[in-house]
Amino acid sequence: MINFNTQILESETHLSINNRGYAYGDALFETIKSVYGKLFFWEDHYFRLMASMRIMRMEIPMNFTMEFLEEQIQRTLESNNLQKASARIKFTVFRNEGGLYLPNDNTIGFVITTKPASDDFYLLQDDSYEVDLFKDYYVSPTLLSTLKTNNKAINVVGSIYAKENDLHNCLLLNTNKHVIEALNGNVFLVKDKTIKTPPINDGCLKGIMRKQLIEIIEKMPDYDLVEASISPFELQKADEIFMTNVIVGIRSISKYRKKVFSNEVAKILLQKLNVKVRLG
Repeated sequence: MINFNTQILESETHLSINNRGYAYGDALFETIKSVYGKLFFWEDHYFRLMASMRIMRMEIPMNFTMEFLEEQIQRTLESNNLQKASARIKFTVFRNEGGLYLPNDNTIGFVITTKPASDDFYLLQDDSYEVDLFKDYYVSPTLLSTLKTNNKAINVVGSIYAKENDLHNCLLLNTNKHVIEALNGNVFLVKDKTIKTPPINDGCLKGIMRKQLIEIIEKMPDYDLVEASISPFELQKADEIFMTNVIVGIRSISKYRKKVFSNEVAKILLQKLNVKVRLG
């Protein structure tokens, strides 16, 4: 079952071919983790969505309060028997049909889909996870690149490249040849007592999990957090590299080319992250 503009419909319901999210990628989405009906970091998701809609010049309905949208998500979870389980939620907002590149108006619609997730909390995954750079195409370091829109061609092509080359993931570069993120999450690099992550103005996703970890690291007296551009040459000098998103939490990278990495800092951060989730 899906939630289409507050109506609970069968999952086989088809969107119009004129839907602007399909026709032009004129849509935004949030991927949210829920456990027994609790939405992880819901307030952060909500405010990111509102900010992104403003940047996209979408008209935000008066009833789009945090309480209203959470109610719609909970209705969708209930209709799929997922209120007492772990779930992955995708909340998509699209500009309504009409017009070509220039829309007829800026009103919006939404659809909510859910699927079961395997883990209640974030688990350490220390099996092999090899990455390399994806250099066929580059991300523009602009504000639009930081949004979760339906324009994800580089992520799709990069994922195919990773599969063809027996990689688990790839790291994306911006047009300045700086490492900005993984195909499906933000990137952190550890060297000695410094934990570094690319700044938003490099074009990386304004990730919800990125925000949580920055808040955690800033409270750790033994480590310094630095938001600065990362050169590809820094990767092989790092002690650890890990990627983050709200579904997996923290995913340690075990190998980049010939360099093998540890995951000691990732273990510490994962423990603190799960404490934050429980208390949040």
